Amino acid sequence: MTIRLLRGLHNPGLEFFEAKRKCVATIGNFDGVHLGHQAILHQVIIEAEKRGLPSLVVIFEPQPLEFFKVKDAPARLMRFREKCQALAQFELDYIFCLRFDEALSHLSAQEFIEKVLINHIQLEHLVVGDDFRFGGDRLGDYALLQRSGKRHNFTVENTPTVLCTNESGTNEPGTNEQYVNEPEDLPATRISSSLVRDFLARGEFEHAKKVLGRPYEIMGRVIHGQKLGRQLGFPTANITLQRVKAPFSGVYLVRLNRSNGQSLDGVANIGVKPTVGNFKPSLEVHLLAFNEDLYGEIVSVHFLEKLREEKKFNGIEELKSQINIDVASAKQYFDI
Repeated sequence: MTIRLLRGLHNPGLEFFEAKRKCVATIGNFDGVHLGHQAILHQVIIEAEKRGLPSLVVIFEPQPLEFFKVKDAPARLMRFREKCQALAQFELDYIFCLRFDEALSHLSAQEFIEKVLINHIQLEHLVVGDDFRFGGDRLGDYALLQRSGKRHNFTVENTPTVLCTNESGTNEPGTNEQYVNEPEDLPATRISSSLVRDFLARGEFEHAKKVLGRPYEIMGRVIHGQKLGRQLGFPTANITLQRVKAPFSGVYLVRLNRSNGQSLDGVANIGVKPTVGNFKPSLEVHLLAFNEDLYGEIVSVHFLEKLREEKKFNGIEELKSQINIDVASAKQYFDI
């Protein structure tokens, strides 16, 4: 099954594709599509199958905090393309992407319900996380959705909090929580995009993998750069980040995956490269045993282990010396 992307209130709503059938939906940023998000998506799919209705996820572009705070917003875990690809792994029928702009930001919670949920996507049942809030007036919550559902003939349910814990088993009696097993040194914590960012910032990629349900990767197109790495004797694949800031920075051991299935070992720098005065975040990967042209390819970079923090060096020669050390460490790690 292929998921269909609908964009904006100016385009036809769900009735255009489904002959006025209603839908089962959820709403959120879904940045990272972690296990907490996945619990919501699975519930949407189950409920849609029960009712014989299409399933739909509503997302926003840009994400609301990116509109309100711009550079002070949390770093994205996923660009839009990556998010859509991650959502497409589930048996959902539709992604409905709303442009978050001035007009949408001023919709009250009740206006959002009527204009988006009722009039546009023909909502019959809504699944939300237990912390869901919406509306320019910040009055949108589970209680408001329930009251509106009674008036407009749709139903609402919330999903349990998903915690990462070092304890196995089922929900504790009398709680609305579910658990996933984690490494022994990881305390019980609510799974969230912020938690994933914290793990990534500390280089704890195994912990991030546990709460994402998959390894963390960054996808992007290989583009032409300044060719500085080539001048230093360490050519790099420059990969577009397409975000205001990176979710973490430093030098890492990585595996670059091509669309043809080939995996290549390397060492990567993600950040602003302070020695050469680059203020826009970038991702550059030096591949250890590969000399072919990757320009124009869309690749994904799987982060394995952190080598060191990004650092400003006293000139190019000092930088080159450190790169030699980094590459030697990578060759030892990959046994090359």
